[in-house]
Amino acid sequence: MDINDTIFVAGHRGMVGSAIVRQLQMQGYTKILTAGREQLNLLDQAAVHAWLEVNRVDQVFLAAAKVGGIHANSTYPAEFIYENLMIEANLIHAAHLSGVQKLLFLGSSCIYPKHAEQPMTEAALLSGALEPTNEPYAIAKIAGIKLCESYNRQYGCDYRSVMPTNLYGPHDNYHPENSHVIPALLSRFHEAVRLRDEEVVIWGSGTPMREFLHVDDMATACVHVMNLDTATYRAHTQPMLSHINVGTGVDCTIRELAETIAKVTGFSGRLVFDASKPDGTPRKLMDVSRLRALGWEARIGLEAGLRDAYAWYVKSNRLVRHA
Repeated sequence: MDINDTIFVAGHRGMVGSAIVRQLQMQGYTKILTAGREQLNLLDQAAVHAWLEVNRVDQVFLAAAKVGGIHANSTYPAEFIYENLMIEANLIHAAHLSGVQKLLFLGSSCIYPKHAEQPMTEAALLSGALEPTNEPYAIAKIAGIKLCESYNRQYGCDYRSVMPTNLYGPHDNYHPENSHVIPALLSRFHEAVRLRDEEVVIWGSGTPMREFLHVDDMATACVHVMNLDTATYRAHTQPMLSHINVGTGVDCTIRELAETIAKVTGFSGRLVFDASKPDGTPRKLMDVSRLRALGWEARIGLEAGLRDAYAWYVKSNRLVRHA
């Protein structure tokens, strides 16, 4: 990456996009472009192409996406597949037409089969059936990988893909129904402490295992991958298997996660697991050996990361109350 490049971060208001902007600024990049929905509708192909042309963008971080937890994916499958397909197709195609040199597409660990061998290597892609609760979202993300690979193969582009494990941190979505597990539990435990509840009910059996990555680590990984020279990137990937896993390589049970969140929030009551609610995939652990070989490893531990995420949540709640 050239320090003078014009870089467009799509999805800058989201958790991942905002972290990428912060990381780019910390590393000295100054020509960072962002556009909210009121400025640019990413579902409008002509508008996306025109915007990239006018702004003479050199690089794109494609962090824009419609995201949510099990409940949101199960309730709005049409929106999840349609909007994500349109966002990535419009941006990747427009990037090619506008001569964008480099692009990084951000996917998700849900691209892998429900019963993929653990830890999941990049080669597990398309080797089995997906988890039904988030299949539409996963299909869209798989399409994004294949879009990048297809434009690379046909047009000689340098479009790369990274697949993060479960992310959390500042600017996460704390919607009471549509959030992921960490923000859902942080807000639930916070309210339990505030109301002096004696117990907190948690969806599922507590036995599924999950891997969690702080979003600031994800941002450093994104910039690291974009900074790899083309020869190095291609030496560690394949033309039709080019994506790179991003994670910690360490997982924990949902019960262990809940116990850590109880510690972070100061909750001392009982944890009750509602086994009638869906567990989702039994285990999701990323094999991150490819990224380690390329010189990057996660640095933020789970408890430290949760404390940071909780501090942001508490601060943002105070700001809302005082507004």
